[in-house]
Amino acid sequence: MLLCLMLPMASAMAEQTKKLSVDVLWQLSRIGNPTISPQGDFIIAPVTQYDVEGDKGSTQLWLFNPDGSKQRPITAKGLSVSQAVFSPDGQTLAFVSQRDEDDVGQVYLLPMGQPGEAQRLTNVPSGVNGIKWVGQHIYFISRVYPGKSWDEIAEQLKADRDSKVSARQWNALPYSHFDHWIEEDKQAHVFRIAASGGDVEAITQKLAIELPRSAQGASSYDVDPTERWIAFNSNGSDNQVDPKIDIFLAEIGSDKAVNITADNNAPDANPMFSPDGKTLAFTRQKIQGFYADTAKLMLYDIAKKRFTTLAKDWDRSVGNLVWTPDSKGFYAAIDDAATRKIFHIDAKKDKVKAITKSTNFNKPDIAANGTLVAANDSFLYPARLVSINPRNGQTTRLDSFNDDILADVDMGTYESVTYKGYNDQDIQMWVHYPPGFDRSKKYPLMMLIHGGPHSAISDGFHYRWNAQTFASWGYVTAWPNFHGSNSFGQDFADSINPDWKNKSLEDVFKATEWFKQQDWIDSERLVAGGASYGGYLTSIILGEEHPFNALLIHAAVYNMYSQMAADFAVHSPRFGNYWDNPEIYQSISPHYGAKNFNTPTLVIHGQLDYRVPVGQGFELFRTLQTRGVESKMIYFPDENHWIMKPNNSIYWYNQVEQWMTRFAEPGGQ
Repeated sequence: MLLCLMLPMASAMAEQTKKLSVDVLWQLSRIGNPTISPQGDFIIAPVTQYDVEGDKGSTQLWLFNPDGSKQRPITAKGLSVSQAVFSPDGQTLAFVSQRDEDDVGQVYLLPMGQPGEAQRLTNVPSGVNGIKWVGQHIYFISRVYPGKSWDEIAEQLKADRDSKVSARQWNALPYSHFDHWIEEDKQAHVFRIAASGGDVEAITQKLAIELPRSAQGASSYDVDPTERWIAFNSNGSDNQVDPKIDIFLAEIGSDKAVNITADNNAPDANPMFSPDGKTLAFTRQKIQGFYADTAKLMLYDIAKKRFTTLAKDWDRSVGNLVWTPDSKGFYAAIDDAATRKIFHIDAKKDKVKAITKSTNFNKPDIAANGTLVAANDSFLYPARLVSINPRNGQTTRLDSFNDDILADVDMGTYESVTYKGYNDQDIQMWVHYPPGFDRSKKYPLMMLIHGGPHSAISDGFHYRWNAQTFASWGYVTAWPNFHGSNSFGQDFADSINPDWKNKSLEDVFKATEWFKQQDWIDSERLVAGGASYGGYLTSIILGEEHPFNALLIHAAVYNMYSQMAADFAVHSPRFGNYWDNPEIYQSISPHYGAKNFNTPTLVIHGQLDYRVPVGQGFELFRTLQTRGVESKMIYFPDENHWIMKPNNSIYWYNQVEQWMTRFAEPGGQ
């Protein structure tokens, strides 16, 4: 076996007194992606803290000095704040907040160089989202009723709130996205308002082209520095079932937009104008219906109307991009072999260079003076605010959050191994060891099966399925990045389509065999579980001969036919619907293995899960009960695909621990 990365095993250091329990997870402050002022004087990052007793979180904006000498909150506790952006001169901060007098989020302005309170700029009844400050204006997205004035929209929204009718109506897709319903009589459009105040001006409504109906945000559009051009995403076809996401370019104030990506049937997204305004960058995929298709970085010369593809032969998906101040390239956080690294992309020389090597980095931001900042995390520490030396990747920490909480927490250890999976191919896997791990003893294994399926587990801190928390119970915990996982190249990611089942399944079984060969694993104490696609694959395991004593299945695609009720159908855009190719769905749907179900199984699902509707969980539970299999169903009426509320999360972890420890006694023996 090839050892890729080894972190120290338990050492003879001072004895630790706590473990990374779920209670500790909810004490931690969570730092979001930073924003640096254009001149590099100020760094702003959102920090969310949770009140478990009150079962809610509160986000504040914090100000950091570039040298790490100071950190302080600049917004009060208890307020909703997000989406901080600086004015071009760096002296004013705009952000979205919903305060006492606000029914929905509005734009607020806060002076940076002098004392003062944030002042509300907008009064948009339908709320604001995805804000950007360009030139003299602040741009934003709002979902509005086309053809109605702001007063009429306010009246309609009030009437909707006061109505005693709860029915919803749709005449076409989409009707939902992830955890919310989509009102088909609303459209998402870009607007702007002068930073000095005044009337709100419609930008995309004049073009009679709406932004994508399912989801929109700041990455859905951009405005060039001169405020002449807007580039935005929209559906380039009349088909709303499987939309064709394109980029439209228009002069602001005109009533005509040009679809500049009409020739490509797959998504073209994330438009970004260069600082000099001459070039529009965006990401391009080629395969419609395959969200993990490798995204390429495209450049569009606005004057010459010419396209260029950067890093054409690089087998990684670009994303999380920021232009360099000189308009000659980019910095980006890109997934590479299960680690999200900071890369520099030289647009002039068409060269890509990894700046960082280990642990995860999220989307960076950069100032005109070259100061590069990002949030950095690993399996062993939650997100930290760091500056990054672009020459050698060295980081300087700028915050001190969570140090007091984690000072006496024994986090355990982890390593990356490579084993032989399907067809004797190399598979990367993260292995987590419990605190005080002793190789002379034998430990139970908890095999974790990630979701997606094209979402590799990378070296970052996870709150919902924290492997170190599971390990703290006394388990060796594993995350194999099986066939289908992203960040290992196009062929590897696409290798499981449309057969979601066999290659990934064999990778998981061979990972388990790898562990059974280790002297420190007890082959009689094995459990497994997963969520979403991981729940799907665990449901497949349920119907196969396998070595696990018990299973955890969360938000699983259990019946590929009834998954048509979700906000997306798994294979239909690319491989056809089940009435066109029934053999595909029959060969990979877990419910066809029901006659073999005999393993104790914990099933968990949330009512607000529209990505994998809750009926999937109840179908599985009913099948298990009908088969006489020991099983438990945990239902969350107020959760979506994920378990997000503090007390629900604590309950989730505790229930999982109780279930697993019943069937695989924890600890070294």
